[in-house]
Amino acid sequence: MYDLIIKNAQVIDGSGAPAQQVDVAICGDKIATVGESQAFSKHVIDAKGLVLSPGFIDVHTHDDLEVVRNPDMLAKVSQGVSTVVVGNCGISASPYQLGVEPPDPINLLGKQGEFNFACLSEYIDYLSSAPPNVNVVALVGHTALRAQVMDDLSRGATDDEIAQMQQLLRRALEQGAKGLSTGLAYKNAKASTEHETQALASVLHDFDALYTTHLRTEFDGIIDALDEAFTLGKKVQSPVVISHLKCAGKQNWGRSKEIIAHVEQAAQQQPIACDCYPYHASSSTLDLNQVTDDFEIFITWSDTEPTMAGQSLAAIAKTWKVSLHDAAKRLMPAGAVYHGMNEQDVEAFLKYDRSMIGSDGLPCDPHPHPRLWGAFPRVLGRYSREKSLFPLATAIHKMTGKSAENFNLHNRGLIKSGYYADLVLFDPKSIIDNADFTAPFAVSSGIKKLWVNGRLTYQQGEGVCPVAQSPRTGQFLKHTYIKRNKS
Repeated sequence: MYDLIIKNAQVIDGSGAPAQQVDVAICGDKIATVGESQAFSKHVIDAKGLVLSPGFIDVHTHDDLEVVRNPDMLAKVSQGVSTVVVGNCGISASPYQLGVEPPDPINLLGKQGEFNFACLSEYIDYLSSAPPNVNVVALVGHTALRAQVMDDLSRGATDDEIAQMQQLLRRALEQGAKGLSTGLAYKNAKASTEHETQALASVLHDFDALYTTHLRTEFDGIIDALDEAFTLGKKVQSPVVISHLKCAGKQNWGRSKEIIAHVEQAAQQQPIACDCYPYHASSSTLDLNQVTDDFEIFITWSDTEPTMAGQSLAAIAKTWKVSLHDAAKRLMPAGAVYHGMNEQDVEAFLKYDRSMIGSDGLPCDPHPHPRLWGAFPRVLGRYSREKSLFPLATAIHKMTGKSAENFNLHNRGLIKSGYYADLVLFDPKSIIDNADFTAPFAVSSGIKKLWVNGRLTYQQGEGVCPVAQSPRTGQFLKHTYIKRNKS
C-alpha cells in the first residue's frame, strides 16, 4: 500500500521532456512508481488541470542562517522550493566563528551571535536535530575562510594563510560540503590574487567538488573576469558555475550575446554552468564603486542612518544636499537594490541553455529584493506563460533536473521511481509572483502543494503545514565523492 497517489496531473518530470498524464505514487520519502497504478493508497489526490513537477532547487541562496532562525522557510516553500544551496558569493555561515561582528559581506547572513558553527559538521548536526522545511546543500565561502585566518582582508593572503585556508576547506569537504564559492567583487576578497584562489581551488579536485564564483567584476571587465574563472576551473579540473550571470551597468546593456558566446566557447573545453534570476535589478551591500546616476539605487538598510532606509539614494542625497557618493559614504554600512540591468539581457541569460535558476535573495534584509519571495513562480508565470520565452518543461528543467545534475544531487530533481519525493503541484494558468519592490513580502499565487522528502510541507491557503502534524523533513545533502589518490 502506498502513502499517496497523485492522479490526473500533467507530470513534467524535470528532464526537459514534455508533460505526460500519469499517476505518481509515494511511499515514505521516495517516489514508488510513475505510471498507471492499481494499488491501494492511504490518500489519493485528483490533480486534474494541475502540473506536478520535482520540487524546485534554488541553486543560489544566502539562507545559511535562515534555515536555523526560521526553519519553516515560508519564503521558499511558498514558491515550491524544496532544496536550497547556501554558502554562495564567498560567504558562508560554516565553517565560520569569530568573536567580532562579521565583516562585509558576511554580515548579509546575520549578526555576530548567530555564527556558531566552527566546522561544517556542527552545522550539519544542528540541522539534523532541528530540520528545516527544505533540504540544504552547502558551499564553503572564500571570504569566510579569509576572515578566520587573516588580520587584514584588504590584502592578498600569505602562503601560510593560504595553507590554513586549505586545511579548513579540506575539512569541510570531507564533512560534506559541495564545493568552494568566491565573491571576488567584494572589497574583502577583491585583493585576493589568482594564486590564492587557485591554491584553494586545487583542493576541490580530490573531492570532485564545484567551484562557484561571483565574478571579480560583472561590469566592463566581465570577459576578463570570466576568463579568470575558466582558467581556474581548467587548472584544478573542477566544474565552474558562474553566479548570477549578468551585464551590469548601463554601458554594458546589450552585451548578453557577446557574453553568452564567450561562455559557450569555453564550455566546449570544460564543464561550465551559470545561474541567473528573473529581474533586472540586483541586491547586495552598498558599494561606492557602483554608485551612479545611470539608474535608481534603492537603500534597504543602513547601520549609521537607519531612518533613511526605504528611499532612493538620489532622494537621500537631495535631502542632505550632498552628492550621491557622499550620501553613500554617510549611509555605509548599508544595503541596496541596484536597478542596473537591461530586460533583454535578463531574458537572454534566462533562456541560455546552460543557465539554472537561483533567487539570490537576502532574508535578513528589512526590505528585501522581491526575488526572495517570487523568483521561481515569476519564471513560470511571467517568462514561460506570458512571454513564451521557453516552454514550461524547459523552465522546470532549469530549476530541477539541470540543477540536480550540475550540483551532483543524487536521486533528486526528477520524477522517477526510487527518487526522493520532493514534489510540487501547481496551477500553470495562475502561477505568478506577487512580491514587488514596493511590497516584497508576498506569497506567490498558484502553488497548490509542496512535498519535501514525502512530507506535505506547504499547502495553498493554509501555508506551512504544522510541525505538530508531522515533523519537518528537510535534510542536509552531503556531497559524496570517490576519494582520489594524490599523484
